Amino acid sequence: MKVLVTGAAGFVGLYCAQALLARGDEVLGIDNLNDYYDPNLKRARLELLARSPQFAFREVDLADRTSMDRLFTEFRPDRVLHLAAQAGVRYSLQNPQAYVDSNLVGFANVLECCRHHPVEHLVYASSSSVYGANTKVPFSVDDHTDHPVSLYAATKKANEAMAHAYSDLYRIPTTGLRFFTVYGPWGRPDMAYYLFTRALFEDSEIQVFNNGDMERDFTYIDDIVTAVVRVLDRPAVADPAWSGDPPRTGSSRAPYRLYNIGNHSPVKLLRFIEVLEDLVGKPARKVFKPMAPGDVQRTYADVADLSRDVGFEPATPIEQGLERFVRWYREYHGL
Repeated sequence: MKVLVTGAAGFVGLYCAQALLARGDEVLGIDNLNDYYDPNLKRARLELLARSPQFAFREVDLADRTSMDRLFTEFRPDRVLHLAAQAGVRYSLQNPQAYVDSNLVGFANVLECCRHHPVEHLVYASSSSVYGANTKVPFSVDDHTDHPVSLYAATKKANEAMAHAYSDLYRIPTTGLRFFTVYGPWGRPDMAYYLFTRALFEDSEIQVFNNGDMERDFTYIDDIVTAVVRVLDRPAVADPAWSGDPPRTGSSRAPYRLYNIGNHSPVKLLRFIEVLEDLVGKPARKVFKPMAPGDVQRTYADVADLSRDVGFEPATPIEQGLERFVRWYREYHGL
């Protein structure tokens, strides 16, 4: 099939595009290659994808409606995997407009293109950040998400609401995936595991927020990609058992679904750092800090719906996943 992958130069975009190409799909990747983090890393990912004759790339900004419409007109995708977004919780405190342009205006353009150029399925990246101030764990897709604690989280919650409106009004099958702390080789340099690894190799300090009292549902990239592709192949349908009294938020009378996509096994941050210390072979110079604005103490995914519907079974412990990441880090940075 023909699949449009937005954010193809990103971390998850790279792996998903590779998986689709490996099974014979034709993939058109788009990305704006912004400088939120090193564009050279993004270009290096694209070089990997360019090895396939079934891959093409366009440098396009989601907020450019004319260019997006032209792209859909020319490529006519069967399915859309929308992974592009302005990421990062802390950066949203510094540059909120970037999140409005990419995550709200850009997503609206994607929805409009799917409306005017009908597709079989739109799968888009949401985030565990939507759970915000929730403290009941594990987080369920049927929990309320009315208290986001960052603009990034608010834009992802808005994406879910926008997708539902388009699914209900125009019968566009949409599925939102709430990612939980994805990590692995070729990952994002702004993520904690990348920052910690760099600090260990450079003998510099690492900032440990909330005095280390943090837990994250770290999810290895291979587990993520397996689930994403399976979901893409299963277009959302209306839930015949759905009722508005009270309404379930994970499904709908519309062809709409939400899933958590996480490891279902939170790891304490200090244990995570300990594993990295062992792999790098030196102790971290930890500087303990209070909770950062927009941060949350714990994430923990209830993945029962995803397991039931597509057979999702995360299989990579952090010891194995981090070993692969550190090995890649050494190779990529020539250490």
